[in-house]
Amino acid sequence: MVSPPPGAAAAAAAAAAAARLCFGLCPRPLMGSQGHPGPPGNGGPGEGEGGEARKLQEGRVARGKRRKAKGKGKAGAGQGGRGSGAEGKPGLQKAKEAAGLGAEAGARAGPGEEGEGGGNVEEGARRIVREDEGSAGAGREARGRGDGKEEEWKVRPGRREDARPGRAQGRGAQAWGCIAGAGAAGVAVAAAAEEEAPVREPAGRPAAGPALLRLPEELLLLICSYLDMRALGRLAQVCRWLRRFTSCDLLWRRIARASLNSGFTRLGTDLMASVPVKERVKVSQNWRLGRCREGILLKWRCSQMPWMQLEGDSLYISQANFILAYQFRPDGASLNRRPLGVFAGHDEDVCHFVLANSHIISAGGDGKIGVHKIHSTFTVKYSAHEQEVNCVDCRGGIIVSGSRDRTAKVWPLASGRLGQCLHTIQTEDRVWSIAISPVLSSFVTGTACCGHFSPLRIWDLNSGQLMMHLGSDFPPGAGVLDVMYESPSTLLSCGYDTYVRYWDLRASVRKCVMEWEEPHDSTLYCLQTDGNHLLATGSSYYGVVRLWDRRQRACLHAFPLTSTPLSSPVYCLRFTTKHLYAALSYNLHVLDFQNP
Repeated sequence: MVSPPPGAAAAAAAAAAAARLCFGLCPRPLMGSQGHPGPPGNGGPGEGEGGEARKLQEGRVARGKRRKAKGKGKAGAGQGGRGSGAEGKPGLQKAKEAAGLGAEAGARAGPGEEGEGGGNVEEGARRIVREDEGSAGAGREARGRGDGKEEEWKVRPGRREDARPGRAQGRGAQAWGCIAGAGAAGVAVAAAAEEEAPVREPAGRPAAGPALLRLPEELLLLICSYLDMRALGRLAQVCRWLRRFTSCDLLWRRIARASLNSGFTRLGTDLMASVPVKERVKVSQNWRLGRCREGILLKWRCSQMPWMQLEGDSLYISQANFILAYQFRPDGASLNRRPLGVFAGHDEDVCHFVLANSHIISAGGDGKIGVHKIHSTFTVKYSAHEQEVNCVDCRGGIIVSGSRDRTAKVWPLASGRLGQCLHTIQTEDRVWSIAISPVLSSFVTGTACCGHFSPLRIWDLNSGQLMMHLGSDFPPGAGVLDVMYESPSTLLSCGYDTYVRYWDLRASVRKCVMEWEEPHDSTLYCLQTDGNHLLATGSSYYGVVRLWDRRQRACLHAFPLTSTPLSSPVYCLRFTTKHLYAALSYNLHVLDFQNP
């Protein structure tokens, strides 16, 4: 029970004292023929000059005797409760009989005389008049008389009388006149106390407490910005307000930028602004500790070399000479089995493809490039190279392709100029990988390293002229199988030499600024980065996916994904902040870091 305010407690105590006085001294007052009390002994109409009052009193006494006989033995169980017949304590019954005798004596008395107990009856009558005028629920005595049942509501000390109003009104409860009279004053005082009581405010900043909680929010944000993840978590357990306060993205942004795969780039760009930063930091700890749940999304009957791309809630993956589009289910760890679309057009297997400007640009083993519109059936393919096209990239309406025929070519994406070659570049080596700079000024090719020159070379996109060689210590056969730009001046590469190399064109073009070696001397087929600290690579044996923290030299975690005795390379890797997807010869695997 909610404790009443100080004013209401005093009012309730006064009401309780009046109730006890009524129980001990005041008999039930006599009601006149009109339902209003008449003062005894003054010859008023309430006394019934023609004998009406006397007849009414006699009938009431007779009914009381019948109820007493019917409810004999139940008087002790009626303390403030309900029942048929006479109820309540024996003192209440005696008070009723005394009230009847006092009213009868007052009726016999002449003018100027008072019957026995007349003063108490007069006071009780006045109380009932006030109660009838102020409360309609307390004056409905006829409902209780109809079936011979009455209810009492005992007013206990320290309890407000309006604490259960619905029960008193809904069940037809009728209090004794003296109790109602005392209760009327209690109700009025309690109502006034309720108005004075402060309105309960919604849960918010504590009004009292440590001095820390009374600081301005700007200053509190500055103080909390120096806390680490563990301290913020403990602070959130103090109270609800601090829990909401410590969930602010501003407090977790600094921690997220230092975490693995939290959606922030090295320059601080938030790639997932719609997801709370605190939730991303929680999932980031699973990446750091290697906690995940492995699953298989798709299976194939024959060995393939699949490539895939992610866009929103869709996954695009190549299978033989088709590209299939699947939609992720809400958990992100499973796919709808029925594909959203199937894109065909090549006569041989699809070797590589990219998504750009609502188009799929694919490179096939038949030497052709295919252009497919994602949301329509528009498909165009044209002959691009004499041998298979191993790689392709597209940015800003420009397509670049590399082939086994030792050439790289530049093409426009404009619908009116599809198939018109802008530049043909003789690379003098087979081209395995290619990527366009984010500023659209150049592109880089990764070759098989069978000649006497570096396998990484940068070409001018507008003229097709060679701009620079990257590296000078590549051993023969150290072909580059995957290359990607991270910024206009930085890029990553991997390949047959079992190294991942990080290049910064502003520092040096002859030597990489950072490198990570595969521990088991396996060829690295593919790589993927979050643009900040996390790096993932796929090796050539046993489907091993490795996670690297770029601030460290050693591998962070390794996940062997091959589920069959046959060893399979990891041909392609993609990941989000919650899941990692790896395409192998026979399966498409998923590592769920959100629900490990």
